[in-house]
Amino acid sequence: MRLPLSQLKNALIAIFGEGVDIIEAYRELALEVPMAQLSATMQRLRDDANLLFDALTDVAGVDYEGFTGREPGAPRFAVVYHLLSTKHNWRLRVRAFVESEIVPTAPSMAPLWPSANWMERECFDLFGIAFDGHPDLRRILTDYGFTGHPFRKDFPLSGNIEMRYDPEQKKVVYEPVTVEPRDNVPRIVREPHYGDGAPMPIPPAETPR
Repeated sequence: MRLPLSQLKNALIAIFGEGVDIIEAYRELALEVPMAQLSATMQRLRDDANLLFDALTDVAGVDYEGFTGREPGAPRFAVVYHLLSTKHNWRLRVRAFVESEIVPTAPSMAPLWPSANWMERECFDLFGIAFDGHPDLRRILTDYGFTGHPFRKDFPLSGNIEMRYDPEQKKVVYEPVTVEPRDNVPRIVREPHYGDGAPMPIPPAETPR
């Protein structure tokens, strides 16, 4: 049986105080935590008898570059954790913003939930977020010689490097990408003069009937 969501919210306030940042939307709760307090908060979410979030089901990175409403100087990257309490049948998201954009770093949750291992490696591979204390932090989805992090907003769609087998050298070689940039907007939905730099025409207002 799933306990009411209000009971989870009250339990979080009782444990972390009135100032805890709880976001409620779509019948779900999200807890926003400063990165410096993330490890202690996550341990309490797992071990407190009133919560018992014993399962970590997902770890995701977020790149807020160009995000509507993002204030200048606000952190660019965040790590989002999805927790499950099998005892109370509760789900909770925990978000922590990464302090540095140059070397984005977060503490590893692998010591608390072993399931974090491969998920943090994926987040590192795709977003370039390093997890301090991870037992084996290396790429997991891209090639060993891959350059960059493909889920970042500024990563080119065609990539930076292409790989092929050279029969003369009898080995795999890496070269700059040769794919030419192209439009990814289907032709049938493009406006007139799409891509030629001309201003888009303003459609006439609909005449009221």
